[in-house]
Amino acid sequence: MSSSRMSAEEIDWTSPQPPPGAPPEPPGPRRERRIGSLEVLAALLILLVVFRGPLAGLVSGARLQTWTTVFVSVLVQAVPFLVFGVVLSAIIAVYVPRSFWARALPKKPVLAVPAASMAGVVLPGCECGSVPIAGSLIRRGVAPAAAFAFLLAAPAINPIVLTATAVAFPGRPEMVVARGVASLIVAVLIGWLWLRLGKTEWIKLPHQPDLEGASKAKAFWSACLHDIMHAGGFLVVGAAAAATINVIVPEEWLQRLAENPVLSIIALAVLAVLLSICSEADAFVAASLSQFSLTSRLVFLVVGPMIDLKLIAMQTGMFGRRFVLRFAPVTFLTCVLVATGIGVVFL
Repeated sequence: MSSSRMSAEEIDWTSPQPPPGAPPEPPGPRRERRIGSLEVLAALLILLVVFRGPLAGLVSGARLQTWTTVFVSVLVQAVPFLVFGVVLSAIIAVYVPRSFWARALPKKPVLAVPAASMAGVVLPGCECGSVPIAGSLIRRGVAPAAAFAFLLAAPAINPIVLTATAVAFPGRPEMVVARGVASLIVAVLIGWLWLRLGKTEWIKLPHQPDLEGASKAKAFWSACLHDIMHAGGFLVVGAAAAATINVIVPEEWLQRLAENPVLSIIALAVLAVLLSICSEADAFVAASLSQFSLTSRLVFLVVGPMIDLKLIAMQTGMFGRRFVLRFAPVTFLTCVLVATGIGVVFL
């Protein structure tokens, strides 16, 4: 009896596969490869180059230019770290054995959560890269609570982000300490909360091709291509939403909100979600909002790397809508409460 598995080279991923145990279909003519998202993206890029002149005239308006600038800046900030996260995710999926995580993390999930949170200190990346990494960790057998703790902590407490915060707030080391402490507390709390209330059926990871039997190099490349095309599309959606909000929200509203201590905290928390700024750059934006209190700006710095429009879009693509509908509101509320408390104590 022939083996039920086929090598990655033998499977045509563009065609529907028969269910396990089904009799083999009679041989027939090989189907042609369908046009996929990669070909569509390449065609769009070619059209943009060919018609760059007419398109440039279409974006001559001030508001449309602002939208285009914000959209491109979000992508430019996020794409390098997304690629870094995808590559690291593929390395974890292909080259790191499952037994490694059993040795690296404590066996008890309640202890694995803070350990995974602290792992973010040694990984210089932003929130875009942490999403595919967290998905890969779950696939490799890491407890979802620990993976989500890493997802939240890594973009906020790594050395690059904390150094950028120190540069943006010269003479105020308490801002650096407050941001690191508040972000770490939120990550651990959300991880523990998932242990208590989370359900595995809320997570729906996207299907990845079974590459068993393929070479490691081919499996690595296939995993990279799958994640970059899947997460990249949601990143574009999030960037477009953030650009739209930047154009719609009047600056006068922010000035009025800054005068009220409570509303200023809520306003900057919501603004962090809407602007979707990369965690390596958000400290400079927070420093420029000088009309707001330090506590409200700390809330901005804690919320942004953990929950924003592009993250909501990317997490929907990676973990499913049911997960995001529960994870996003709880994370947002926890960030606001913890950051406000830490701000009152440290600032």
